Amino acid sequence: MRKNRKKALLVLEDGKFFEGYSFGAEGEATGEVVFNTSMMGYQEILTDPSYKGQIVTMTYPLIGNYGANDEDFESTKPWVEGFVVREYSKIHSNWRAKKSLDEFLKKHNIVGIEEVDTRALTKHIRLQGAMKGIISTLSDDIKTLTEKAKRSPGVVGQDLVKDVSCKKRWWWKKEGRYKVIVVDCGVKFNILREISRFDCKVKVVPAKTSYQEILDLKPDGVIFSNGPGDPAAIPYVVETAKNLIGKVPLFGICLGHQVLGQALGGKTYKLKFGHHGGNHPVKDVKTGKVAITAQNHGFCVDIASLPDEVEITHINLYDNTLEGIRHKKLPLFSVQFHPEASPGPHDAAYLFEEFFELIKRGN
Repeated sequence: MRKNRKKALLVLEDGKFFEGYSFGAEGEATGEVVFNTSMMGYQEILTDPSYKGQIVTMTYPLIGNYGANDEDFESTKPWVEGFVVREYSKIHSNWRAKKSLDEFLKKHNIVGIEEVDTRALTKHIRLQGAMKGIISTLSDDIKTLTEKAKRSPGVVGQDLVKDVSCKKRWWWKKEGRYKVIVVDCGVKFNILREISRFDCKVKVVPAKTSYQEILDLKPDGVIFSNGPGDPAAIPYVVETAKNLIGKVPLFGICLGHQVLGQALGGKTYKLKFGHHGGNHPVKDVKTGKVAITAQNHGFCVDIASLPDEVEITHINLYDNTLEGIRHKKLPLFSVQFHPEASPGPHDAAYLFEEFFELIKRGN
């Protein structure tokens, strides 16, 4: 059986390489190599637009055992550049499954590699930092592949939001007393599901929608969504947020948090290897409670850069980085983690209710 399997390589820009076997689509794929510590939810991860520009490594060793279905999409299609696993399950079993993970990746032209020593890869990334890489089923020339990885664009300085944002406005939910506008920087469907639990109409608009166009829609609240790439590379979204501050309640999630942080005068920086997974402990500074959160970000807002009118609400207990802010006077708050989860724990889902309460107080 092994003789019929096609070999594949994962090569990092520093020349370190990992041998494995191809699954999913064949070819070559470049991107920033990151690791995700979630034990399940690979379909939600694959279809999360925030992973545009990245090759995702799953640290859990067995992936694919429940196949792929029609329900667990977090956007219209997968966005990851490539997929790395220790062991791809040749057998899948789930009552909702429509196809195998291998078939799913082939259909969407996602290059995968299995039988990689993902523990060694994760340790390397933790020590050296996230770096660009390439998966290839076409070549075994390490030197050439290393150069290709080095020349690939990566995510630093890249506006990837323009690639994943919707092209025109659309309704997620048309019924409700209040109207919420979601600025689509790469929104996950579960954000839309969560805010729809309340008495809200929900309309999604492209990331390049101006603040005046948003105000003309007469929103009761605005959410800036998650998304991929460098938050410093999307000044047009930051400008929109800056002009909405104080005019309407605002809620930022992940990239949206970084957008609001910049709109308030803060700066962002690149983390060494980012936070990706469903087991990150975050402390609520006010209550002292700890939530286990889902996270997916490679950049962070610098605490020291924020003005005095902004208070810190949440801190990451792994590395003490900023996880949440709130304006002391204006109706605005944001979090770096994903309260909508999918995949991940639901500890932080209460934040959608807090935003709804902020909307109601403003009306």
